[in-house]
Amino acid sequence: MIHLRRTALMALRSKQRMSTSSGCSQTELQQKKKGLVLGVFEQEKGKESNVHLTEAAKDFDQTVSGKLSELIKISGPTLKKGKCRLFYGMHADFPCVAVVGLGEENAGVCAAENWNTSKENVRQAVSAGCRLLQDLEVGHVEVDGCGDAQSAAEGAVLGLFHYDQLKSKKKAKVTTKLHRSADLNGWQKGVVYAEGQNLARLLMEAPASHITPTTFANTIEKELAPYSDRVTVNKRCQAWIKEQKMGAFLSVSRGSEEPPVFLEIHYNGSTNTTQPPLLLVGKGITFDSGGISLKPSASMDAMRADMGGAATVCASIVTAAALKLPINIIGLAPLCENMPSGKATKPGDVVTAMNGKTIQVDNTDAEGRLILADALCYGHTFNPRAIVNVATLTGAMDVALGSAATGVFTNSDWLWDQLHKASVVTGDRVWRMPLFQHYTRQVTDSQLADLNNIGKYSRSGGACTAAAFLKEFVTAAHWAHLDIAGVMSNKDEISYLRKGMSGRPTRTLVEFAATLASQG
Repeated sequence: MIHLRRTALMALRSKQRMSTSSGCSQTELQQKKKGLVLGVFEQEKGKESNVHLTEAAKDFDQTVSGKLSELIKISGPTLKKGKCRLFYGMHADFPCVAVVGLGEENAGVCAAENWNTSKENVRQAVSAGCRLLQDLEVGHVEVDGCGDAQSAAEGAVLGLFHYDQLKSKKKAKVTTKLHRSADLNGWQKGVVYAEGQNLARLLMEAPASHITPTTFANTIEKELAPYSDRVTVNKRCQAWIKEQKMGAFLSVSRGSEEPPVFLEIHYNGSTNTTQPPLLLVGKGITFDSGGISLKPSASMDAMRADMGGAATVCASIVTAAALKLPINIIGLAPLCENMPSGKATKPGDVVTAMNGKTIQVDNTDAEGRLILADALCYGHTFNPRAIVNVATLTGAMDVALGSAATGVFTNSDWLWDQLHKASVVTGDRVWRMPLFQHYTRQVTDSQLADLNNIGKYSRSGGACTAAAFLKEFVTAAHWAHLDIAGVMSNKDEISYLRKGMSGRPTRTLVEFAATLASQG
C-alpha cells in the first residue's frame, strides 16, 4: 500500500513537472478556463411552463439536448432581472455557464425613468454574469448579445473593471467575446464606449500623487497618440496661461507646488475643415483641499477625483477618435491643484478673468467655476457650434439629485434635447436645472468686484448660483453646464459599476457627439 502511494505521488510530481516545462503558468491555465454568459427573459403571462431564452441561449439549449432549460426550471423560482445562476458540466467547451435574468423582453424606453429599460437590463445582467465568472477565475468569457450587442459589451467591460493597479493581489483578468451573433459591429462599438468610461474611471481613481496636472496631460497625450493623424494636443504651460491673462485660473493654482497646465485637444474628424467644432470643457482640479477655505478631513481623499470633468471630457475625445466620428471636437481642460499655502489666494481677494471681469473670491473652495470661467472665455475664440462644460462643481448638486442623474443647466432647448436623447440611450441620465435671473442676481451683487464666486445666500441653490456664475462668461447661443458632483462616485446605485469613481457621464457625451456627427 505504501509502495502504491509512493508510485502515485511520483507520477503526480512528474505530471506537474511536465506541465511546468510545457510553459503553462497559473495565468495561462486561468486563460484556458472558458465560461459562457446566456440570457433568459421573464416568463410571459400564460406561458409559465416555458423558459423564455434568448436566441443564442436557445441554440445552446439545442446543442445540449434541452438540458439548459431543464436545469433552469428545476433550479429555483423564475430568474429575476439582474440575477444570475451558474451551471456546470453541460458543454465540453464551456465548463461554466452563467444564466442571467434580462427582465421583460422588449421593455423599451420608460418615460418615467428616462432611459431605455431593455438596454439597462442587458447591461446589468451581463455584468452580473461576467463578474460571477471572474470570481471563479475564468479567464475567457463568451457573452450572449441578448438582442443588443452594444449594451451587452458595455455591461461586460464596465462590470469587469476594477482599480487594483497599486495592489499586490489583483482581480483575475478576463477577456470577453461575443457569442454567436451577427452584430459584431454593435459589440465592438460597446467595447469602445465602455473602455472610454473606464479610462475616465482610471484617471479619477488614481491617487493625486500619481495624477498631477502634468501627468494627467501626458496620459491623455499618450492615449491619443494612435490617432495623431487626426488629433493635435497642446499642453500649455504657466507662461502661456499668464499671456492669455487667465487670472481666475492662476489664482486657484497659486497655492500649489505643482505647475498648472492648460490642456488643449483638437480632434479633426470631419472631412469638412470649415465645420464649426463641438467644444468640450472639463474642470481639471487634480486635488482639491479647498485652499484657505479648507475642506473637512473626512472624505477629502475623494477630492483626487475633482478632475472628473476633465477626465470624462478627455476620455470622450479619445473614444470619438477611436470610433472615427466624422465631427470636429475641441477639448479644453484647465489642470491644477487647489492647495493652501503662503502663496494661496485668500478669501476676499479680487482676481481678473480673461474677459476682464473682476471676481471677488469669498470662498476658495468654490474654485472650479474660476478655472472654468477662463476656459470658457478662451473657448469662444474657436466659434464653436455648441459648448458643453463638465465639472464636479457643487456638493449642492449631490444634495439635489444624488447619483440618479447629471444636472444640466443650459441656455439652449436644442442642446438640452440632444443631451437628453443621448442619455436615454446610454442609461447615464441627465436632468435639466434652472438658469433663472433669480440666481444671477445673487452672484452679481458683489461688494468689491463685478462678480462674487459664491451666491449671497450661500446655503440656498448652490448648484444654481454656480451655473449662473458660469453663464456670465458665455455668449454662445448653445451652451450647457453639466454638474457631475452627484454622479462622481458609485456605491451600489449602478449595478454594473463597482464601488468607486464612476467615470460618468462619458458614454452620454460620446453618444451626444455621435448624434451631432450623424447630423453633419
